[in-house]
Amino acid sequence: MNELIERKLIDSDAPNKSTGIVNGRSSNILNWDDVRFPWAYPKYKRMLGNFWTPFEINMAKDIKQFPTLSEEEQESFLKIIGLLALLDSVQTDYAGKVADYLTDSSLNALMIILAQQEVVHNHSYSYVLSSIVSKKKQDEVFDFWKNDPTLIKRNEFITNGYKDFAESPSIDRLLKSIIYDVILEGLFFYSGFAFFYNMARNQKMVATSTMINYINRDEQLHVGLFEKIFKEVLNENPSYQTEELQNFGRDTFKQAALLEIEWGREVIGSNVDGLLMSDLEDYIKFMANKRAKQLGFESPFIGYKTNPLKWIIAYQEVDKGKTDFFEQKSRQYTKTSDANGFDEL
Repeated sequence: MNELIERKLIDSDAPNKSTGIVNGRSSNILNWDDVRFPWAYPKYKRMLGNFWTPFEINMAKDIKQFPTLSEEEQESFLKIIGLLALLDSVQTDYAGKVADYLTDSSLNALMIILAQQEVVHNHSYSYVLSSIVSKKKQDEVFDFWKNDPTLIKRNEFITNGYKDFAESPSIDRLLKSIIYDVILEGLFFYSGFAFFYNMARNQKMVATSTMINYINRDEQLHVGLFEKIFKEVLNENPSYQTEELQNFGRDTFKQAALLEIEWGREVIGSNVDGLLMSDLEDYIKFMANKRAKQLGFESPFIGYKTNPLKWIIAYQEVDKGKTDFFEQKSRQYTKTSDANGFDEL
């Protein structure tokens, strides 16, 4: 059955542990000692361990420094913040729509935490902008996505994939929407992340980059969660593991990478000291290959097995004590995995 059935609010005749990840039965009562997937509780603990709020970040130095940035740096800074705000807004809503069709109450709980983290991310963008620009400029930044042709194209690429699932939920559309999710959280943010980390290694806008670092860490856990869901759905519904899905996955990651590269050329190009566009293109292709592999697809690009931006790893790991760089209080978070997974495939 391709149609998806919504999880019932309560089902007194069903067990607490769901009988399937989708289209199963569950009482919808959450008992963490009686859930279908053993990885759900450790994931829950790690997501809780990542809790943070924008108020923890002292923006005083960024407020003074923003006017001293070059015109090109300011424009890139604001455009990237505007892009991230759009993507996280969409992601908050998408998480709730997926949660409705996951039978096990523990997965619903994880999706609620994920959505809450996306709300915090969006708040952080407002927090940054309200600190450094006028309310009028802040409103313009949040509307960039409506007017920039490159942004419109790449955003429609994601939102159309989400709409297909939201408007007509099915197992096939759920699987394909998760591919778009991994692209959004695991690829489409990454030229923007690289921009902020490059600023930070030049001691520019360090507080904003610290906040981006916390967002980056959250997004890695989100990608890991959707990877688990994707694989469990296929494991329980093997008839959907088709050549058509394999081709769709590989080709969609390739198209996404090319859109991200096009955006990188527009927003970064040759205007940012210390960040070569050729390296950024290789980095995006490397990340596309990595994310495709995570979901079990062939690499969309031949080669690109090694991260060309080696320096970026240190700037993504607050939990390794980079407090000397980020100038923030020490935060001990659980490591994501294998050096954040950003070195090699």
